[in-house]
Amino acid sequence: MGHYDIQQVCINGHQITDSFNSSPEFRKNFCASCGSATIHRCPNCDLGIPGCYKVDGIIAIGFSTPVPTHCSGCGKSFPWAALKVKLAGTPSSKALDPLVMVEQVCGRFHLIARQIKARHANRETLVVNDEYDVQDLLHALLHLYFDDIRREEWTPSYAGGSSRVDFLLKSEQIIIEVKKTRATLRARELGDELLIDCQRYKAHPDCKRLFCFVYDPDGWISNPRGLENDLSKKIDDFEVKAVIVPKGY
Repeated sequence: MGHYDIQQVCINGHQITDSFNSSPEFRKNFCASCGSATIHRCPNCDLGIPGCYKVDGIIAIGFSTPVPTHCSGCGKSFPWAALKVKLAGTPSSKALDPLVMVEQVCGRFHLIARQIKARHANRETLVVNDEYDVQDLLHALLHLYFDDIRREEWTPSYAGGSSRVDFLLKSEQIIIEVKKTRATLRARELGDELLIDCQRYKAHPDCKRLFCFVYDPDGWISNPRGLENDLSKKIDDFEVKAVIVPKGY
């Protein structure tokens, strides 16, 4: 017959060792992962936390001892149980938000646009000179996260006219509007254009969120953070997010 060793766990639930008695060299007063204090007995009844099950003459390989959430002696929860419940009820990671995924792609756009210029043996590449170049490169990058990317969908009429959107992520209900600054399209003109776009796209049946990506490699916008704050807003069930890249020339 075998017996249970004791395991040592930090108060955040990271297992330090499941062989507290038989392998004392693995004991730690504080967790190497989070720095929290460790325990090996129930704080309520002092019963040892069950660790690895050992049988004389048998060495277990590849077996992982689970960290319990409640004491088998008194039934009280261990300190990390409440944390696990809290994490289980937390909404999905922000990185899984499709709007955040789009922002991550756009945030790296300038670095990628510069990197692809330096090709081996001076081979041909995409040089981002105008708004269409920005759209082409962004379209390719969006495929990292999205499968259904629709270009230039017609929008409903606004102020007597209609137009095409740059990209529609239909499943995610996100429209992406792309702008590239130039001498005739600086902060004021850009703001005016995007305000009109906001009103137009708000009426689009497949749009709940509008992402405005402004590529400003030459630094025409002197206060990118201010313009982002002015344009980013949420009205009822319609959200607008503006991102200017890079921020500073």
